Amino acid sequence: MNENASLALGGVRSGLGGLPQRLVQDGVVEEAAMLEAMNAARDKKTSVVTQLVSSGAANARDIAIAASSEFGVPLFDLDALNLDPDVVKLVNDKLLTKHRVLPIFRRGKRLFLAVADPTNLHAIDEIKFQTGLGVEAVVVEDDKLQRAVDRAIEQADAQMPVLGDDEGLDLEALEVTGGEEEGAAVTRDDVEDAPIVRFVNKVLLDAIRRGASDIHFEPYEKTYRVRFRMDGVLKEIAQPPVQLAGKLAARLKVMSRLDIAERRVPQDGRIKMKLSKNRAIDFRVSTCPTLFGEKIVLRILDPSQAMLGIDALGYEPFQKELYLKYLNKPQGMILVTGPTGSGKTVSLYTGLNILNREDTNISTAEDPAEINLPGVNQVNVNPKVGLTFASAMRAFLRQDPDVIMVGEIRDLETAEIAIKAAQTGHLVLSTLHTNDAPQTLTRMVDMGVKPYAIATSVSLIIAQRLARRLCPQCKEPVDIPKEALLKEGFPEEDVAAGLRIYAPKGCSNCTDGYKGRVGIYQVLPVTDSIARIILAGGSAVEIADQAAKEGVWDLRRSGLEKVKAGLTSLEEVNSVTIE
Repeated sequence: MNENASLALGGVRSGLGGLPQRLVQDGVVEEAAMLEAMNAARDKKTSVVTQLVSSGAANARDIAIAASSEFGVPLFDLDALNLDPDVVKLVNDKLLTKHRVLPIFRRGKRLFLAVADPTNLHAIDEIKFQTGLGVEAVVVEDDKLQRAVDRAIEQADAQMPVLGDDEGLDLEALEVTGGEEEGAAVTRDDVEDAPIVRFVNKVLLDAIRRGASDIHFEPYEKTYRVRFRMDGVLKEIAQPPVQLAGKLAARLKVMSRLDIAERRVPQDGRIKMKLSKNRAIDFRVSTCPTLFGEKIVLRILDPSQAMLGIDALGYEPFQKELYLKYLNKPQGMILVTGPTGSGKTVSLYTGLNILNREDTNISTAEDPAEINLPGVNQVNVNPKVGLTFASAMRAFLRQDPDVIMVGEIRDLETAEIAIKAAQTGHLVLSTLHTNDAPQTLTRMVDMGVKPYAIATSVSLIIAQRLARRLCPQCKEPVDIPKEALLKEGFPEEDVAAGLRIYAPKGCSNCTDGYKGRVGIYQVLPVTDSIARIILAGGSAVEIADQAAKEGVWDLRRSGLEKVKAGLTSLEEVNSVTIE
Protein backbone atom coordinates (compact mmCIF):
# COMPACT_ATOMS: atom_id res chain seq x y z
CA MET A 1 0.00 0.00 0.00
CA ASN A 2 1.51 3.36 -0.96
CA GLU A 3 1.88 6.32 1.41
CA ASN A 4 -1.10 8.24 0.03
CA ALA A 5 -3.39 5.24 0.34
CA SER A 6 -2.30 4.60 3.91
CA LEU A 7 -2.83 8.35 4.70
CA ALA A 8 -6.28 8.09 3.20
CA LEU A 9 -7.10 5.06 5.31
CA GLY A 10 -5.56 6.80 8.28
CA GLY A 11 -7.70 9.83 7.48
CA VAL A 12 -10.80 7.68 7.51
CA ARG A 13 -9.73 6.05 10.77
CA SER A 14 -9.03 9.49 12.24
CA GLY A 15 -12.65 10.53 11.66
CA LEU A 16 -12.06 12.81 8.67
CA GLY A 17 -15.00 13.29 6.33
CA GLY A 18 -16.29 15.46 3.56
CA LEU A 19 -13.83 17.89 2.00
CA PRO A 20 -10.97 17.29 4.51
CA GLN A 21 -11.07 13.55 3.71
CA ARG A 22 -11.04 14.21 -0.04
CA LEU A 23 -8.09 16.62 0.28
CA VAL A 24 -6.11 14.03 2.22
CA GLN A 25 -7.06 11.24 -0.22
CA ASP A 26 -5.96 13.35 -3.20
CA GLY A 27 -2.66 14.19 -1.53
CA VAL A 28 -3.44 17.90 -1.50
CA VAL A 29 -2.56 18.04 2.20
CA GLU A 30 -1.07 15.60 4.70
CA GLU A 31 -3.24 14.11 7.40
CA ALA A 32 -1.27 15.61 10.26
CA ALA A 33 -1.43 19.06 8.68
CA MET A 34 -5.17 18.61 8.11
CA LEU A 35 -5.81 17.72 11.75
CA GLU A 36 -3.71 20.68 12.86
CA ALA A 37 -5.60 23.01 10.50
CA MET A 38 -8.97 21.74 11.75
CA ASN A 39 -8.00 22.40 15.35
CA ALA A 40 -6.66 25.90 14.50
CA ALA A 41 -9.79 26.72 12.48
CA ARG A 42 -11.97 25.69 15.43
CA ASP A 43 -9.98 27.94 17.79
CA LYS A 44 -9.99 30.92 15.40
CA LYS A 45 -13.64 30.36 14.40
CA THR A 46 -12.74 30.33 10.71
CA SER A 47 -13.08 27.74 7.93
CA VAL A 48 -10.66 24.85 7.42
CA VAL A 49 -10.06 25.94 3.83
CA THR A 50 -9.06 29.47 4.92
CA GLN A 51 -6.76 28.04 7.59
CA LEU A 52 -5.08 25.67 5.14
CA VAL A 53 -4.45 28.45 2.61
CA SER A 54 -3.34 31.11 5.14
CA SER A 55 -0.92 28.69 6.86
CA GLY A 56 0.56 27.55 3.53
CA ALA A 57 -0.39 23.93 4.14
CA ALA A 58 -2.24 23.72 0.83
CA ASN A 59 -2.68 25.58 -2.44
CA ALA A 60 -6.01 27.41 -2.94
CA ARG A 61 -6.30 26.22 -6.55
CA ASP A 62 -5.78 22.56 -5.60
CA ILE A 63 -8.40 22.81 -2.84
CA ALA A 64 -10.93 24.36 -5.22
CA ILE A 65 -10.40 21.61 -7.85
CA ALA A 66 -10.78 18.89 -5.21
CA ALA A 67 -13.93 20.50 -3.77
CA SER A 68 -15.49 20.83 -7.23
CA SER A 69 -14.78 17.21 -8.05
CA GLU A 70 -15.94 15.84 -4.68
CA PHE A 71 -19.28 17.63 -4.56
CA GLY A 72 -20.05 18.07 -8.26
CA VAL A 73 -20.12 21.86 -7.92
CA PRO A 74 -18.97 24.07 -10.86
CA LEU A 75 -15.53 25.67 -10.54
CA PHE A 76 -15.18 29.36 -11.44
CA ASP A 77 -12.24 31.72 -11.77
CA LEU A 78 -13.24 34.93 -9.94
CA ASP A 79 -10.59 36.95 -11.77
CA ALA A 80 -12.37 36.27 -15.07
CA LEU A 81 -15.77 37.48 -13.83
CA ASN A 82 -17.15 41.03 -13.96
CA LEU A 83 -19.22 41.27 -10.80
CA ASP A 84 -22.53 43.15 -10.86
CA PRO A 85 -22.62 45.54 -7.84
CA ASP A 86 -26.42 45.29 -7.70
CA VAL A 87 -26.14 41.51 -7.30
CA VAL A 88 -23.46 41.82 -4.62
CA LYS A 89 -25.71 44.23 -2.68
CA LEU A 90 -28.38 41.53 -2.40
CA VAL A 91 -26.45 40.07 0.56
CA ASN A 92 -25.58 42.36 3.45
CA ASP A 93 -21.96 43.05 4.37
CA LYS A 94 -22.22 41.24 7.69
CA LEU A 95 -23.03 37.90 6.01
CA LEU A 96 -20.34 38.39 3.34
CA THR A 97 -17.62 38.80 5.96
CA LYS A 98 -19.06 36.27 8.42
CA HIS A 99 -19.19 33.40 5.91
CA ARG A 100 -16.64 34.60 3.35
CA VAL A 101 -19.01 34.18 0.40
CA LEU A 102 -19.92 36.38 -2.55
CA PRO A 103 -23.01 36.53 -4.83
CA ILE A 104 -21.70 36.58 -8.40
CA PHE A 105 -24.79 36.57 -10.61
CA ARG A 106 -28.55 36.06 -10.55
CA ARG A 107 -30.87 34.19 -12.89
CA GLY A 108 -34.51 34.86 -12.07
CA LYS A 109 -35.14 33.52 -8.58
CA ARG A 110 -31.75 31.77 -8.38
CA LEU A 111 -28.68 33.40 -6.84
CA PHE A 112 -25.26 31.90 -7.61
CA LEU A 113 -22.96 32.12 -4.60
CA ALA A 114 -19.17 31.86 -4.75
CA VAL A 115 -17.81 29.73 -1.89
CA ALA A 116 -14.47 28.16 -1.09
CA ASP A 117 -16.07 25.36 0.95
CA PRO A 118 -19.34 24.00 -0.50
CA THR A 119 -20.02 22.08 2.76
CA ASN A 120 -20.81 25.42 4.51
CA LEU A 121 -24.56 24.77 4.39
CA HIS A 122 -25.19 27.21 7.26
CA ALA A 123 -24.01 30.12 5.06
CA ILE A 124 -26.23 29.01 2.17
CA ASP A 125 -29.28 28.71 4.44
CA GLU A 126 -28.73 32.16 5.97
CA ILE A 127 -28.42 33.81 2.58
CA LYS A 128 -31.53 32.00 1.31
CA PHE A 129 -33.42 33.41 4.27
CA GLN A 130 -32.05 36.96 3.87
CA THR A 131 -32.59 37.25 0.10
CA GLY A 132 -35.67 35.07 -0.36
CA LEU A 133 -33.95 33.50 -3.38
CA GLY A 134 -32.85 29.97 -4.19
CA VAL A 135 -29.08 29.73 -3.70
CA GLU A 136 -26.70 27.59 -5.77
CA ALA A 137 -23.05 27.31 -4.76
CA VAL A 138 -20.08 27.55 -7.14
CA VAL A 139 -16.54 26.84 -5.98
CA VAL A 140 -13.80 29.47 -6.23
CA GLU A 141 -10.28 29.77 -4.87
CA ASP A 142 -10.19 30.94 -1.25
CA ASP A 143 -7.53 33.63 -1.66
CA LYS A 144 -9.29 35.16 -4.68
CA LEU A 145 -12.60 35.01 -2.82
CA GLN A 146 -11.16 36.90 0.13
CA ARG A 147 -9.83 39.65 -2.13
CA ALA A 148 -13.18 39.89 -3.95
CA VAL A 149 -15.13 40.11 -0.67
CA ASP A 150 -12.79 42.85 0.58
CA ARG A 151 -13.31 44.81 -2.67
CA ALA A 152 -17.08 44.45 -2.39
CA ILE A 153 -17.03 45.79 1.17
CA GLU A 154 -14.82 48.70 0.10
CA GLN A 155 -17.20 49.58 -2.74
CA ALA A 156 -20.16 49.52 -0.33
CA ASP A 157 -18.24 51.79 2.04
CA ALA A 158 -17.47 54.12 -0.86
CA GLN A 159 -21.21 54.60 -1.32
CA MET A 160 -21.37 55.59 2.35
CA PRO A 161 -18.54 58.14 2.11
CA VAL A 162 -16.45 59.39 4.96
CA LEU A 163 -18.47 62.38 6.05
CA GLY A 164 -15.88 64.36 7.95
CA ASP A 165 -14.07 64.41 11.23
CA ASP A 166 -15.89 62.36 13.86
CA GLU A 167 -14.07 64.23 16.66
CA GLY A 168 -12.58 60.99 17.97
CA LEU A 169 -15.97 59.68 19.07
CA ASP A 170 -16.90 56.00 19.07
CA LEU A 171 -19.68 56.07 16.48
CA GLU A 172 -21.30 52.90 17.78
CA ALA A 173 -21.16 53.91 21.45
CA LEU A 174 -22.42 57.46 20.93
CA GLU A 175 -25.09 58.25 23.53
CA VAL A 176 -28.42 58.82 21.80
CA THR A 177 -31.82 59.10 23.45
CA GLY A 178 -35.27 59.67 21.98
CA GLY A 179 -38.34 61.60 22.92
CA GLU A 180 -40.78 60.84 25.67
CA GLU A 181 -43.89 59.94 23.69
CA GLU A 182 -46.12 57.38 25.35
CA GLY A 183 -46.56 54.05 23.65
CA ALA A 184 -43.33 54.45 21.70
CA ALA A 185 -41.70 51.23 22.90
CA VAL A 186 -40.02 49.38 20.03
CA THR A 187 -37.92 46.30 19.42
CA ARG A 188 -34.35 47.25 18.58
CA ASP A 189 -32.95 43.87 17.54
CA ASP A 190 -33.66 44.36 13.83
CA VAL A 191 -31.92 47.72 13.49
CA GLU A 192 -28.78 47.48 15.59
CA ASP A 193 -26.71 46.56 12.53
CA ALA A 194 -23.31 48.08 13.34
CA PRO A 195 -22.63 49.59 9.85
CA ILE A 196 -26.08 51.24 9.87
CA VAL A 197 -25.56 52.60 13.39
CA ARG A 198 -22.15 53.99 12.45
CA PHE A 199 -23.41 55.52 9.21
CA VAL A 200 -26.42 57.26 10.79
CA ASN A 201 -24.35 58.59 13.70
CA LYS A 202 -21.68 59.77 11.26
CA VAL A 203 -24.28 61.64 9.17
CA LEU A 204 -25.68 63.35 12.28
CA LEU A 205 -22.24 64.33 13.56
CA ASP A 206 -21.12 65.65 10.19
CA ALA A 207 -24.30 67.70 9.84
CA ILE A 208 -23.52 69.34 13.19
CA ARG A 209 -19.87 69.89 12.25
CA ARG A 210 -20.78 71.47 8.90
CA GLY A 211 -23.43 73.74 10.38
CA ALA A 212 -26.40 72.14 8.60
CA SER A 213 -29.89 73.09 9.72
CA ASP A 214 -31.72 70.02 8.32
CA ILE A 215 -30.91 66.47 7.20
CA HIS A 216 -33.03 64.77 4.52
CA PHE A 217 -33.08 60.95 4.12
CA GLU A 218 -34.87 60.33 0.80
CA PRO A 219 -35.77 56.96 -0.80
CA TYR A 220 -36.52 56.70 -4.52
CA GLU A 221 -37.21 53.77 -6.83
CA LYS A 222 -33.59 53.02 -7.75
CA THR A 223 -31.58 55.42 -5.61
CA TYR A 224 -31.36 56.74 -2.08
CA ARG A 225 -29.84 60.06 -1.14
CA VAL A 226 -28.93 62.01 1.97
CA ARG A 227 -28.93 65.81 1.75
CA PHE A 228 -27.93 68.58 4.16
CA ARG A 229 -29.47 72.04 4.14
CA MET A 230 -26.47 74.29 4.64
CA ASP A 231 -26.86 78.07 4.66
CA GLY A 232 -30.40 77.58 3.38
CA VAL A 233 -29.44 75.46 0.35
CA LEU A 234 -29.78 71.68 0.03
CA LYS A 235 -26.61 69.73 -0.88
CA GLU A 236 -26.38 66.00 -1.57
CA ILE A 237 -23.71 64.43 0.63
CA ALA A 238 -24.21 60.66 0.26
CA GLN A 239 -25.93 57.97 -1.82
CA PRO A 240 -26.17 54.81 0.31
CA PRO A 241 -27.46 51.66 -1.42
CA VAL A 242 -31.22 51.83 -1.98
CA GLN A 243 -31.54 48.38 -0.38
CA LEU A 244 -30.69 50.01 2.97
CA ALA A 245 -33.68 52.40 2.86
CA GLY A 246 -35.74 50.30 5.25
CA LYS A 247 -32.89 49.82 7.71
CA LEU A 248 -31.99 53.51 7.73
CA ALA A 249 -35.61 54.49 8.35
CA ALA A 250 -35.98 51.89 11.10
CA ARG A 251 -32.77 53.03 12.79
CA LEU A 252 -33.84 56.68 12.79
CA LYS A 253 -37.28 55.74 14.12
CA VAL A 254 -35.77 53.68 16.92
CA MET A 255 -33.50 56.60 17.86
CA SER A 256 -36.51 58.92 18.05
CA ARG A 257 -38.75 56.33 19.77
CA LEU A 258 -41.28 56.10 16.99
CA ASP A 259 -43.29 53.04 15.96
CA ILE A 260 -41.10 51.18 13.46
CA ALA A 261 -44.01 48.95 12.43
CA GLU A 262 -46.14 51.93 11.32
CA ARG A 263 -45.11 53.04 7.84
CA ARG A 264 -48.46 54.32 6.52
CA VAL A 265 -48.84 57.63 8.37
CA PRO A 266 -46.47 60.50 9.23
CA GLN A 267 -44.86 60.48 12.67
CA ASP A 268 -43.01 63.10 14.71
CA GLY A 269 -40.30 62.46 17.26
CA ARG A 270 -37.14 63.77 18.80
CA ILE A 271 -33.52 62.64 19.20
CA LYS A 272 -31.01 63.91 21.74
CA MET A 273 -27.36 63.25 20.91
CA LYS A 274 -24.86 63.81 23.71
CA LEU A 275 -21.55 64.97 22.27
CA SER A 276 -19.79 65.64 25.58
CA LYS A 277 -20.56 66.22 29.25
CA ASN A 278 -21.53 69.81 28.53
CA ARG A 279 -22.97 69.68 25.02
CA ALA A 280 -25.99 67.88 23.63
CA ILE A 281 -27.80 68.46 20.33
CA ASP A 282 -31.50 67.84 19.77
CA PHE A 283 -33.00 66.74 16.46
CA ARG A 284 -36.67 67.17 15.61
CA VAL A 285 -37.68 64.16 13.50
CA SER A 286 -40.48 64.00 10.94
CA THR A 287 -41.34 60.92 8.86
CA CYS A 288 -43.53 60.93 5.76
CA PRO A 289 -44.56 57.87 3.71
CA THR A 290 -43.64 58.21 0.03
CA LEU A 291 -43.98 55.91 -2.99
CA PHE A 292 -40.73 54.07 -2.29
CA GLY A 293 -40.39 54.23 1.49
CA GLU A 294 -40.35 56.76 4.28
CA LYS A 295 -38.70 60.12 3.80
CA ILE A 296 -37.26 61.31 7.10
CA VAL A 297 -36.22 64.89 7.80
CA LEU A 298 -34.27 65.92 10.89
CA ARG A 299 -34.20 69.55 12.02
CA ILE A 300 -31.07 70.28 14.05
CA LEU A 301 -31.85 72.26 17.20
CA ASP A 302 -28.63 73.65 18.59
CA PRO A 303 -29.20 75.56 21.88
CA SER A 304 -25.96 77.47 21.33
CA GLN A 305 -27.63 79.32 18.42
CA ALA A 306 -29.99 81.04 20.87
CA MET A 307 -27.01 82.17 22.94
CA LEU A 308 -25.30 84.06 20.13
CA GLY A 309 -26.53 87.40 21.39
CA ILE A 310 -28.42 90.07 19.52
CA ASP A 311 -25.24 91.58 18.02
CA ALA A 312 -24.58 88.40 16.01
CA LEU A 313 -28.00 88.35 14.31
CA GLY A 314 -27.38 91.15 11.81
CA TYR A 315 -29.67 93.93 13.07
CA GLU A 316 -28.71 97.44 12.03
CA PRO A 317 -27.88 99.53 15.12
CA PHE A 318 -31.17 101.46 15.08
CA GLN A 319 -33.13 98.22 14.54
CA LYS A 320 -31.40 96.61 17.51
CA GLU A 321 -32.24 99.59 19.70
CA LEU A 322 -35.92 99.34 18.74
CA TYR A 323 -36.04 95.61 19.53
CA LEU A 324 -34.38 96.12 22.93
CA LYS A 325 -36.62 99.09 23.69
CA TYR A 326 -39.82 97.11 23.19
CA LEU A 327 -38.42 94.01 24.90
CA ASN A 328 -37.98 96.10 28.04
CA LYS A 329 -41.57 97.35 28.03
CA PRO A 330 -43.77 95.66 30.66
CA GLN A 331 -46.60 94.93 28.25
CA GLY A 332 -47.50 94.79 24.57
CA MET A 333 -47.01 92.30 21.76
CA ILE A 334 -43.91 91.71 19.63
CA LEU A 335 -44.54 89.72 16.45
CA VAL A 336 -41.80 88.13 14.34
CA THR A 337 -42.82 87.20 10.79
CA GLY A 338 -41.29 85.42 7.85
CA PRO A 339 -41.36 82.10 5.99
CA THR A 340 -40.26 78.77 7.46
CA GLY A 341 -36.52 78.70 7.99
CA SER A 342 -36.08 82.47 8.16
CA GLY A 343 -34.70 82.48 11.71
CA LYS A 344 -37.85 83.55 13.60
CA THR A 345 -37.22 81.10 16.44
CA VAL A 346 -33.66 82.31 16.98
CA SER A 347 -34.85 85.93 17.08
CA LEU A 348 -37.52 85.08 19.65
CA TYR A 349 -35.17 83.03 21.81
CA THR A 350 -32.55 85.75 21.68
CA GLY A 351 -35.17 88.09 23.10
CA LEU A 352 -36.23 85.55 25.73
CA ASN A 353 -32.60 85.05 26.72
CA ILE A 354 -32.29 88.82 27.31
CA LEU A 355 -35.45 88.76 29.46
CA ASN A 356 -34.51 85.55 31.30
CA ARG A 357 -33.78 86.94 34.77
CA GLU A 358 -34.50 85.83 38.32
CA ASP A 359 -37.29 88.40 38.72
CA THR A 360 -39.15 87.46 35.51
CA ASN A 361 -41.59 84.58 35.02
CA ILE A 362 -41.44 83.41 31.38
CA SER A 363 -43.72 80.74 29.89
CA THR A 364 -43.75 79.47 26.31
CA ALA A 365 -46.15 77.32 24.27
CA GLU A 366 -44.50 75.75 21.23
CA ASP A 367 -45.07 73.03 18.65
CA PRO A 368 -42.62 71.66 19.60
CA ALA A 369 -40.13 73.47 21.86
CA GLU A 370 -37.07 73.67 19.62
CA ILE A 371 -34.47 74.98 22.05
CA ASN A 372 -34.24 74.12 25.73
CA LEU A 373 -33.71 77.32 27.70
CA PRO A 374 -33.12 76.87 31.47
CA GLY A 375 -35.18 79.36 33.48
CA VAL A 376 -38.02 79.38 30.94
CA ASN A 377 -41.15 77.27 31.48
CA GLN A 378 -41.66 75.58 28.13
CA VAL A 379 -44.79 73.66 27.09
CA ASN A 380 -45.20 71.44 24.03
CA VAL A 381 -48.70 71.77 22.63
CA ASN A 382 -50.48 68.48 21.99
CA PRO A 383 -53.82 68.90 20.17
CA LYS A 384 -54.52 65.15 20.50
CA VAL A 385 -55.10 65.57 24.24
CA GLY A 386 -56.60 69.05 24.01
CA LEU A 387 -53.44 71.01 24.83
CA THR A 388 -53.60 73.73 22.15
CA PHE A 389 -51.89 77.11 21.98
CA ALA A 390 -55.08 78.70 23.28
CA SER A 391 -55.50 76.33 26.23
CA ALA A 392 -51.81 76.65 27.15
CA MET A 393 -52.08 80.44 27.16
CA ARG A 394 -55.17 80.33 29.35
CA ALA A 395 -53.16 78.28 31.83
CA PHE A 396 -50.25 80.73 31.64
CA LEU A 397 -52.55 83.63 32.57
CA ARG A 398 -53.31 81.83 35.84
CA GLN A 399 -49.61 81.24 36.52
CA ASP A 400 -48.62 84.82 37.43
CA PRO A 401 -46.73 85.46 34.15
CA ASP A 402 -44.53 88.37 33.16
CA VAL A 403 -43.61 87.22 29.65
CA ILE A 404 -45.53 84.80 27.41
CA MET A 405 -44.25 83.38 24.16
CA VAL A 406 -46.60 81.49 21.84
CA GLY A 407 -44.92 79.65 18.98
CA GLU A 408 -47.38 80.75 16.31
CA ILE A 409 -50.70 82.58 16.10
CA ARG A 410 -52.68 80.22 13.85
CA ASP A 411 -56.30 81.03 14.62
CA LEU A 412 -58.62 83.70 16.00
CA GLU A 413 -58.90 82.09 19.44
CA THR A 414 -55.14 82.14 20.01
CA ALA A 415 -54.89 85.69 18.63
CA GLU A 416 -57.61 86.98 20.97
CA ILE A 417 -56.05 85.40 24.07
CA ALA A 418 -52.61 86.76 23.11
CA ILE A 419 -54.07 90.25 22.61
CA LYS A 420 -55.92 90.07 25.92
CA ALA A 421 -52.66 89.12 27.66
CA ALA A 422 -50.82 91.99 25.96
CA GLN A 423 -53.53 94.43 27.06
CA THR A 424 -53.50 93.33 30.69
CA GLY A 425 -49.92 93.92 31.70
CA HIS A 426 -47.99 91.11 30.02
CA LEU A 427 -45.32 91.08 27.34
CA VAL A 428 -46.30 88.64 24.58
CA LEU A 429 -43.98 87.35 21.85
CA SER A 430 -45.18 85.31 18.89
CA THR A 431 -44.81 84.61 15.17
CA LEU A 432 -46.97 84.85 12.05
CA HIS A 433 -46.37 83.73 8.48
CA THR A 434 -46.54 86.89 6.37
CA ASN A 435 -44.28 88.44 3.75
CA ASP A 436 -43.48 91.68 5.53
CA ALA A 437 -44.35 93.73 8.62
CA PRO A 438 -47.26 95.84 7.21
CA GLN A 439 -49.01 92.71 5.91
CA THR A 440 -48.92 91.26 9.41
CA LEU A 441 -51.35 93.88 10.68
CA THR A 442 -53.83 93.33 7.85
CA ARG A 443 -53.45 89.55 8.17
CA MET A 444 -54.66 89.78 11.78
CA VAL A 445 -57.70 91.76 10.62
CA ASP A 446 -58.38 89.00 8.05
CA MET A 447 -58.25 86.45 10.86
CA GLY A 448 -61.10 88.29 12.57
CA VAL A 449 -59.24 90.35 15.16
CA LYS A 450 -60.86 93.75 15.74
CA PRO A 451 -58.74 96.66 14.43
CA TYR A 452 -58.90 98.52 17.77
CA ALA A 453 -57.54 95.40 19.53
CA ILE A 454 -54.58 95.28 17.14
CA ALA A 455 -53.89 99.01 17.46
CA THR A 456 -53.86 98.88 21.27
CA SER A 457 -51.91 95.64 21.75
CA VAL A 458 -49.32 95.13 18.99
CA SER A 459 -46.27 97.27 19.71
CA LEU A 460 -43.53 95.98 17.37
CA ILE A 461 -43.36 93.81 14.25
CA ILE A 462 -40.13 92.29 12.93
CA ALA A 463 -40.13 90.80 9.41
CA GLN A 464 -37.01 88.87 8.54
CA ARG A 465 -35.14 86.75 6.01
CA LEU A 466 -31.83 84.92 6.10
CA ALA A 467 -29.28 85.58 3.36
CA ARG A 468 -26.12 83.58 2.82
CA ARG A 469 -23.03 85.40 4.07
CA LEU A 470 -20.13 85.81 1.64
CA CYS A 471 -16.99 83.90 2.56
CA PRO A 472 -14.53 86.55 3.82
CA GLN A 473 -11.55 84.57 2.48
CA CYS A 474 -12.56 84.28 -1.18
CA LYS A 475 -15.19 86.93 -1.97
CA GLU A 476 -14.18 89.10 -4.90
CA PRO A 477 -15.28 92.54 -6.12
CA VAL A 478 -17.51 92.69 -9.18
CA ASP A 479 -18.08 95.53 -11.63
CA ILE A 480 -21.74 96.48 -12.12
CA PRO A 481 -22.79 99.50 -14.25
CA LYS A 482 -24.09 102.48 -12.26
CA GLU A 483 -27.40 102.38 -14.11
CA ALA A 484 -27.93 98.78 -13.00
CA LEU A 485 -27.11 99.64 -9.39
CA LEU A 486 -29.61 102.50 -9.40
CA LYS A 487 -32.22 100.21 -10.90
CA GLU A 488 -31.59 97.69 -8.10
CA GLY A 489 -32.50 100.38 -5.58
CA PHE A 490 -29.18 101.68 -4.26
CA PRO A 491 -29.26 105.39 -3.25
CA GLU A 492 -27.78 107.72 -5.87
CA GLU A 493 -25.26 109.18 -3.40
CA ASP A 494 -23.88 105.69 -2.64
CA VAL A 495 -23.50 104.86 -6.33
CA ALA A 496 -21.82 108.20 -7.02
CA ALA A 497 -19.38 107.62 -4.16
CA GLY A 498 -18.02 104.47 -5.84
CA LEU A 499 -20.07 101.66 -4.33
CA ARG A 500 -18.10 98.40 -4.10
CA ILE A 501 -20.03 95.16 -4.45
CA TYR A 502 -18.71 91.64 -3.88
CA ALA A 503 -19.64 88.31 -5.45
CA PRO A 504 -19.04 84.69 -4.37
CA LYS A 505 -16.07 82.76 -5.73
CA GLY A 506 -15.66 79.52 -3.74
CA CYS A 507 -12.79 77.99 -1.81
CA SER A 508 -12.00 75.08 0.51
CA ASN A 509 -13.33 76.99 3.52
CA CYS A 510 -16.86 77.64 2.22
CA THR A 511 -19.78 76.30 0.18
CA ASP A 512 -20.05 77.90 -3.28
CA GLY A 513 -18.54 81.14 -1.98
CA TYR A 514 -20.80 81.45 1.08
CA LYS A 515 -20.22 80.61 4.72
CA GLY A 516 -22.95 81.13 7.31
CA ARG A 517 -25.97 83.41 7.08
CA VAL A 518 -26.90 86.92 8.09
CA GLY A 519 -30.32 88.30 8.96
CA ILE A 520 -32.17 90.93 6.94
CA TYR A 521 -34.80 92.76 8.97
CA GLN A 522 -37.71 95.15 8.79
CA VAL A 523 -38.40 96.48 12.29
CA LEU A 524 -41.74 98.30 12.39
CA PRO A 525 -42.97 99.97 15.61
CA VAL A 526 -46.73 100.51 15.70
CA THR A 527 -46.76 104.28 16.20
CA ASP A 528 -49.84 106.46 16.76
CA SER A 529 -50.05 107.32 13.06
CA ILE A 530 -49.90 103.64 12.02
CA ALA A 531 -52.47 102.77 14.71
CA ARG A 532 -54.83 105.36 13.21
CA ILE A 533 -54.44 103.74 9.77
CA ILE A 534 -55.33 100.37 11.31
CA LEU A 535 -58.38 101.82 13.08
CA ALA A 536 -59.50 103.40 9.82
CA GLY A 537 -59.29 100.02 8.05
CA GLY A 538 -56.24 101.02 5.99
CA SER A 539 -54.44 98.61 3.68
CA ALA A 540 -50.93 97.14 3.99
CA VAL A 541 -49.77 99.56 1.27
CA GLU A 542 -50.90 102.57 3.30
CA ILE A 543 -49.17 101.21 6.40
CA ALA A 544 -45.96 100.59 4.39
CA ASP A 545 -46.03 104.14 2.99
CA GLN A 546 -46.43 105.61 6.47
CA ALA A 547 -43.66 103.39 7.86
CA ALA A 548 -41.31 104.57 5.09
CA LYS A 549 -42.09 108.19 5.99
CA GLU A 550 -41.14 107.39 9.60
CA GLY A 551 -37.76 106.00 8.53
CA VAL A 552 -38.54 102.27 8.68
CA TRP A 553 -36.40 100.27 6.27
CA ASP A 554 -38.20 97.59 4.29
CA LEU A 555 -36.56 94.21 3.71
CA ARG A 556 -35.19 95.31 0.34
CA ARG A 557 -33.46 98.35 1.79
CA SER A 558 -32.01 96.30 4.64
CA GLY A 559 -30.75 93.70 2.17
CA LEU A 560 -29.05 96.31 -0.02
CA GLU A 561 -27.34 97.67 3.08
CA LYS A 562 -25.86 94.21 3.69
CA VAL A 563 -24.63 94.18 0.09
CA LYS A 564 -23.09 97.62 0.55
CA ALA A 565 -21.30 96.37 3.69
CA GLY A 566 -19.84 93.42 1.75
CA LEU A 567 -21.67 90.85 3.89
CA THR A 568 -23.66 89.24 1.09
CA SER A 569 -24.10 89.39 -2.68
CA LEU A 570 -26.68 91.28 -4.72
CA GLU A 571 -27.75 87.97 -6.26
CA GLU A 572 -28.49 86.54 -2.81
CA VAL A 573 -30.49 89.59 -1.72
CA ASN A 574 -32.51 89.40 -4.94
CA SER A 575 -33.36 85.79 -4.14
CA VAL A 576 -34.71 86.50 -0.62
CA THR A 577 -36.35 89.92 -1.03
CA ILE A 578 -38.86 91.44 -3.40
CA GLU A 579 -37.68 94.28 -5.62
